[in-house]
Amino acid sequence: MSIPGELSPSPTATVVPTGRRAARRMIPLSIVLAAISALVLFGGIAVTAGIGGGGPNPKGIGGIVIGLLMGFISVMSPITTWSARRSGVSVDHRGLWVSNGKAQNVIPWRSLAGVGLHWSRLGKRGVKVYSIELCPNAPIDRDDPVLWPLVRDEEPLHPTLPRLRYRLPVPPSSRVAVVTAIQQQVPHLWFGETERGAGYMGVPDRKGHRERAGGSSR
Repeated sequence: MSIPGELSPSPTATVVPTGRRAARRMIPLSIVLAAISALVLFGGIAVTAGIGGGGPNPKGIGGIVIGLLMGFISVMSPITTWSARRSGVSVDHRGLWVSNGKAQNVIPWRSLAGVGLHWSRLGKRGVKVYSIELCPNAPIDRDDPVLWPLVRDEEPLHPTLPRLRYRLPVPPSSRVAVVTAIQQQVPHLWFGETERGAGYMGVPDRKGHRERAGGSSR
C-alpha cells in the first residue's frame, strides 16, 4: 500500500541521506581495485606473450581473464554506487519515504502493524549491519517501482503477520537518526531491536520481479 507518487514528504520531515557515505567510500576503493586489475592484466599478458625472457605460456590467459574481470568490477561498482548517492529516507506523520535517487514512494504508517530494527555482525571484525523492518498489516505491492527491492519473503515475526515485509538497510551512521524519527512519529508501532544471524539481510527477488513484471524490470 502506498501514497500516489506525486505527493512528497512534509516540509518538517526528518531527512536522512543514506547513499552519500557509500559513494564517497567507493571511489578510493575502486581506484585501488583498478590499479590491482591493471597489474594482474599486464602480468597475464606478459606471461602469455613470453615477455621478459621466458617462453610464451598459455597459463597467462588466466591472469588476463582475472584482470579483465577485476577491471569490470572496478568500473561498474562505483557507477552503481554513484547513481544511488542521492538515495535517502524521510520520516513524517504520514509514513517512511524511500528515495532511490530517481524516484520516491512512501510506506504509510497506517499500512503497518509494527516497525523495528534488526542487526547482525559482519565478519570477524564484528562490524554491525542494520535494517529497519516494516511489517505490514495488509497485502503489499511487491513490484512497486521504488519499494520492490526492499520486499522480503520470510517467516512472519508473529503468526498474525503476513510473510512479506519491507527491509530497509541503513548505514550505521544513519541508524540513530532514522530510529529516533520513527519512534517520535509512531512509538506505538515500535517493537524494538533484534539481533539476527549473519547474512540475514538477503537480496531482492530480481528474478521473480522480472517474471511478475512481464519480463522487464521497472
